Amino acid sequence: MTKPNILILMVDQLTGTLFADGPAAFLHAPNLRKLAAKSVRFGNAYTASPLCAPARAAFMSGALPRRTRVYDNAAEFVSDIPTYAHHLRRAGYQTALSGKMHFVGPDQLHGFEQRLTTDIYPADFGWTPDYRKPGERIDWWYHNLGSVTGAGVAEITNQLEYDDDVAHQAVQKIYDLSRGLDARPWSLTVSFTHPHDPFVARRKYWDLYEGAPELTPPAPLAYEDMDPHSQRLMDACDWRGMAVTDDHIRRARQGYFANISYVDDKIGEILAALEASRQEAIIVFVSDHGEMLGRKGLWFKMNFFEGAARVPLMIAAAGLDAGLVETPVSTIDLTPTLCDLAGISMEEVMPWTDGESLVPLAKGQPRSTPVAMEYAAEGSITPMVALRQGAWKYIRCLADPDQLFDLTNDPDEEVNLAADPRAAEILTHFQAMAAARWDLQAYDGEVRQSQARRWVVYEALRNGNYYPWDYQPLRAASERYMRNHMDLNILEESKRFPRGE
Repeated sequence: MTKPNILILMVDQLTGTLFADGPAAFLHAPNLRKLAAKSVRFGNAYTASPLCAPARAAFMSGALPRRTRVYDNAAEFVSDIPTYAHHLRRAGYQTALSGKMHFVGPDQLHGFEQRLTTDIYPADFGWTPDYRKPGERIDWWYHNLGSVTGAGVAEITNQLEYDDDVAHQAVQKIYDLSRGLDARPWSLTVSFTHPHDPFVARRKYWDLYEGAPELTPPAPLAYEDMDPHSQRLMDACDWRGMAVTDDHIRRARQGYFANISYVDDKIGEILAALEASRQEAIIVFVSDHGEMLGRKGLWFKMNFFEGAARVPLMIAAAGLDAGLVETPVSTIDLTPTLCDLAGISMEEVMPWTDGESLVPLAKGQPRSTPVAMEYAAEGSITPMVALRQGAWKYIRCLADPDQLFDLTNDPDEEVNLAADPRAAEILTHFQAMAAARWDLQAYDGEVRQSQARRWVVYEALRNGNYYPWDYQPLRAASERYMRNHMDLNILEESKRFPRGE
């Protein structure tokens, strides 16, 4: 059996609330809309953890952060945890990554044979939170609301420079794969940093949303009316240090929507190269986590509310009929799903993973497994967990009162039913599930131990000669284009696709 090629298109901080069934109607996203039309669309997909590095380690391994120990954006993703790149490569695939995956630690490949770019974020322990200092704000790397107040137009930024290169390298790789110099099936992951803040976009995309009704600021929520974790997030973002106006909010939303259109264009370039090179592949589109966009008074992620926790997830594959699936699922389900679609068994490691294949669900079979989420990074003072099952979402943290939301009747999560006697039976059900899954006291101790170790290691490695872990892309110039150890006749023919036309 010929194994299918696999193209994974990942974006950063794109909220699934805009992808209940493909891109929302107001979004200028023709390429994603075309992809949605031929995909299984999971309208209630959730991140494993609403922060980049823990979300991505979970997505790649099929395991939650407590199992991967990637608790935050500076926790090492250790080399003995198999990822989908390992599973595919072991089964005979060539594996490559263009773009961001926020690996922390000296291993910057995690099963990929080739990385086409460096990462956009640091690979060391410098962004380690510290539960020993609750409420401390680390200004040089913590989020602040400058991304909101500074929203606007620019033709080049740090992030645009990065994603331009990610797309370029991916397109070149797709054309290179078409030459057939390596007979193995391929898996290419292309991972953009947009539409992650700062909310700065090129004019051509910014103007698409001028005057759009969707720019209207969400209903405000006063600090004193927020739950304790939301208040901690506001403090971590230094909300008192910057006055955010309605105009700021409109501009931030405009920049965010504009960057969705920007990344849609980049995805269009990649899909066009795939079509032009006459290659076929399973196509997956996903985000690592969402973005609050001012809902409930919050920005960015780092919480379990729908804006931050829900992500778009679409899979276009032979044998899977296009359509909408509304059963809640998780990004940790993608690794077993990819292996299932490629005919690869994960049996050897399944006892130590948390996800399950989405193929049966996509084919109409029922699924009752709850979606689990974990968060133990900046803005928290002890680990937080959540469960989504059916219409309900339950949030648990030892430092805070329980939260329970009926998402069918309260999609904006405005009414916490945890203290409502009418929901007592539902609450007890979720409390029992959470207690069976998590020992939160032990989890807290594990996170604190990890943080303390990393602070010692980071300060030591920064003292004296510093050797960075950041990935350095290898560009073997003497093996590119034409060199004198090559036969020009063979070279020109082998580099051409299609041949003979």
